[in-house]
Amino acid sequence: MNLLLKLSGNDFKLIFRDASLRFFLALPLLIFLVINYFVPYLITEFPVVKDYLPYIFIAATIQIVQMFGFIYAMVFIDEKDTQVAKVYGILPVNKSGFTFGRLAIPIAISILVTYLLLVLQPFYSFSFEQKLGATFLIAILSVAYPLMIAILSTNKMEGMTWVKGLNIIVILPLATYFVPTTYSYFFAIFPTYWLFEFIKEMIEGSFSVIHFVISALYLGLVVFFSMSFFVKRHFV
Repeated sequence: MNLLLKLSGNDFKLIFRDASLRFFLALPLLIFLVINYFVPYLITEFPVVKDYLPYIFIAATIQIVQMFGFIYAMVFIDEKDTQVAKVYGILPVNKSGFTFGRLAIPIAISILVTYLLLVLQPFYSFSFEQKLGATFLIAILSVAYPLMIAILSTNKMEGMTWVKGLNIIVILPLATYFVPTTYSYFFAIFPTYWLFEFIKEMIEGSFSVIHFVISALYLGLVVFFSMSFFVKRHFV
């Protein structure tokens, strides 16, 4: 535990030394401002925007995960570049547990920020169960996101490229709400499709057990395989 706390402290020192990563720490505040002030202003000025509010809200919720995921992905890539990961590799600890422990703080922050967004946004009234379900699914996604970027990248430049590509994959299922129903089921192959469906059901006032279960299982599988590949590649 002491080792993980010390490593987490070192991780945050790295984040605060990097100006670009410090900027990403401020982006959740920007999302809160957009959702709580800018979007209501747009709806007042342009009432047609209200028709797209559920999709704006879903996108905003997911962006929080992507921000913290990007930050920790850069931390992993940096320690790989500097060969620090090899030092961690010789520690007599379970590598998966070690990695989960290091991700505990960003996961907790993602959960807290997401829950606050669900509570403080001015458009919908969610039950405690709905908020808990959404934050649970987003917590799983917040584990998978940095691992996948770290697996695919060998340096920070590649990491930036993969961040853009992965962001497209994560957000792409939103297109299902703008295409004919015949084609919408194509997007079900993406893990975030089921998360988006769960949040949309929340917005409509229900708790979709089927979407919650499928999303949790699908995202859980993504985490499982991402962690397996990460452990094999990162610490050698």
